[in-house]
Amino acid sequence: MVEQLRYDGQVVVVTGAGGGLGKAYALFFASRGASVVVNDLGGSFKGEGTSNKAADVVVDEIKAAGGKAVANYDSVENGERIIDTAIKTFGRIDILLNNAGILRDVSFKNIKDQDWDLINKVHVRGSYKCAHAAWPHFRKQKFGRVINTASAAGLYGSFGQTNYSSAKLAMVGFTETLAKEGVKYNILCNVIAPMAASRMTETVMPPDVLENLKPDWVVPLVAVLVHKSNTTETGGIFEVGGGFAAKLRWQRAGGLLLKADDSYTPGAILDKWNKVVDFSDPQYPSGPNDFMTLLEESQKMGPSPKAAKLDLNGRVALVTGGGAGIGRAYCLAFARHGASVVVNDLADPDKVVAEIKKMGGKAVGVKASAEDGETVVKAAIDAFGRIDIVVNNAGILRDKAFTNMDHGLWDSVMNVHLRGTYKVTKAAWPHFLKQKYGRVLNTTSTSGIYGNFGQANYAAAKCGILGFSRALALEGFKYNIYVNTIAPNAGTAMTATIMPEEMVQAFKPDYIAPLVLALCSDKCPDPTGGLYEVGSGWCGRTRWQRAGGHGFPVDVALTPEEVMEHWREIVDFDDGRADYPEKTQDSMQKIMDNMDNRRGGSSSKAGGNQYLDAIAEAVGKEGKPCEFRYEERDAILYNLGVGAKSSELKYVFEGSDDFQVLPTFGVIPPFSTEPAFDYDAIVPNFSPMMLLHGEQYLEVRCWPLPTSGRLVSRGKLVEVVDKGGAAVVRNAITTVNAETGAHVFYNEMTVFLRGCGGFGGEAKAKDRGPATAANKPPERAPDVVVEERTGVDQAAVYRLSGDYKYVFSLSLSLSLSLSLSLSLSLSSPLSFSPFLSLH
Repeated sequence: MVEQLRYDGQVVVVTGAGGGLGKAYALFFASRGASVVVNDLGGSFKGEGTSNKAADVVVDEIKAAGGKAVANYDSVENGERIIDTAIKTFGRIDILLNNAGILRDVSFKNIKDQDWDLINKVHVRGSYKCAHAAWPHFRKQKFGRVINTASAAGLYGSFGQTNYSSAKLAMVGFTETLAKEGVKYNILCNVIAPMAASRMTETVMPPDVLENLKPDWVVPLVAVLVHKSNTTETGGIFEVGGGFAAKLRWQRAGGLLLKADDSYTPGAILDKWNKVVDFSDPQYPSGPNDFMTLLEESQKMGPSPKAAKLDLNGRVALVTGGGAGIGRAYCLAFARHGASVVVNDLADPDKVVAEIKKMGGKAVGVKASAEDGETVVKAAIDAFGRIDIVVNNAGILRDKAFTNMDHGLWDSVMNVHLRGTYKVTKAAWPHFLKQKYGRVLNTTSTSGIYGNFGQANYAAAKCGILGFSRALALEGFKYNIYVNTIAPNAGTAMTATIMPEEMVQAFKPDYIAPLVLALCSDKCPDPTGGLYEVGSGWCGRTRWQRAGGHGFPVDVALTPEEVMEHWREIVDFDDGRADYPEKTQDSMQKIMDNMDNRRGGSSSKAGGNQYLDAIAEAVGKEGKPCEFRYEERDAILYNLGVGAKSSELKYVFEGSDDFQVLPTFGVIPPFSTEPAFDYDAIVPNFSPMMLLHGEQYLEVRCWPLPTSGRLVSRGKLVEVVDKGGAAVVRNAITTVNAETGAHVFYNEMTVFLRGCGGFGGEAKAKDRGPATAANKPPERAPDVVVEERTGVDQAAVYRLSGDYKYVFSLSLSLSLSLSLSLSLSLSSPLSFSPFLSLH
């Protein structure tokens, strides 16, 4: 049994402690013996207004319980005042919890500079100011604990939150750097991505979910991390909430290594792209790849096979920081591949412009700071009438140990790297939207991804750029605007003095440009949202790996002692349960799955539940038979609706010798079949407007398919899964020949009902064999990639086959890339669960 964790004699500073998670922190640490500084500006969750009341109420509650606390009403931008309150009142500071935050959610096309700046001032600069003020005290007493606050929006990106996603992932790079600088002084720093009810989350989550996301589920993990008994866990990244906790780490692909010479081209990379994203032999790094070893191996290789040259004719590429170094290499590479180039540099862009023109290319220079994004982008429009590609490369270094960092050094790096990237991209965005085409390549760094001593400012800015990129990729995708991020490694003036000339040449920035051009082209198999490390003939993708973690029962109060008992599971990446989350839904899923974890048993076992009773009565009961008639004309109409061409006679001409209807026609008869159950009876709060069609499983049980006939279908309820904030309903429809009774089709349709969970049902779906199998595609390149552009009226034609959803009345224009792997057994019914990737 673990002894109760105590904090007697220690002083804890909690920012944003007037409510939500911050208040829970303050009350907990005070109850365990700590003296607490309760900081809260008292504004709204949008950062508007001030009030002393929020902090005072928490202080009064602590004192009424016999604890010690003092209020502070400063903005976190004045972090030195907050820390000064701790020193003047209690004489020391031991633990800093950077928790204060606001939201200014808005789509990127509508975001204003104020929305961007305010989020960064509170989340990023505020966390820096508080930590910087506390740092000398931590060093002097050889003890300090810091918790910074990220979020799933930062880790994975979130639509409409480019500002927030950027700020929150900046906290990861900042924390990793503080951890490296602080460890020898017993200053341990970790970052959490909490999912907890607050003034911010209550605006975007249903009440039943918020009930299971109390801040009390986050506090115990933080309590363990900041306790003096923790002497080793630092620089860690944790997801926590709803009774679930797990650690994350970076995973780097084995990647693609080619000879660093003239044969290292964009085409050479694209030809072997599957190696770039191959994680079969991964690394779990805390810093850059071993580029010296990679370079030595690269030099032993032969030239890459000749690949097709990338054609960028007609494209206009803007490169910030293009006057020298890596930026210059980008500009020259774009020009060689036919693009018109805008060379932006605060120093001298004209030399590179002259180089491009001398080789017969088109280029224009613009001497301006990246922070003046409107001027930079205007130069592209004035010179070439459009802009297609933005490479945000401009940057500066202002390295300094954190104890010696000053606010000017912090602000200058943040402004050039993070705000400059935002400003240039923001200025280009309306043009991208208008032309429904854009490519953005942003630049992070291994210092940002993994942290680096003496670069707290640079690491925060560079990791913030990655968070910005991931959110922007989500917003741009449907407009054919793709966003990727690279962490480049190239030689410097220093490395040139200690390496042989051949290796110096192989470290040239020229060997970063090929990946940049590949990502900015129309040919990349993974078009958007990626993070890639690159240099010296090597490139590879980097992603998150999450430990299997531990889920605690949600019907029992969680304590730090219980967390310590299960610490090994929370941080264990090697027990076979680790996964690779890539979006906010992946983060939330683990938490939602834990909501039915109860020490007293699943709530679904409780009796007297009207929804469970209705489900039990409905499951397996067949509905009434529903007839579906179709003729050859209907077969042709369906084929046309899913993309058949007039030249494909077997699909559009009934007189063709091999006239047929496509096998996916099997999904149509169920749409005229009445459900065998009442949605209102089996789930709470049902509304058709909250229904999303999810998975569709189809078996073709008759072959060849008749091109006309009379069919009868019957439906039945298969199962209902309670996901906490939503419900998943699976129903099956069997379709037979009306004349013979022979089976023709079998469908299982899954619908996702938002806001309809929390009724005490089973939390996990049953294994139903092929119908629920993951159907993981082979880990290799697709056998064939087919790109088709649908007609703008195709959806309107398709719905006439019987799928009368109102959304299909909209005109659609999609570019479809299909990577399809089917494994069929002719001795059993044909089953289809293909993987489609809509690009």
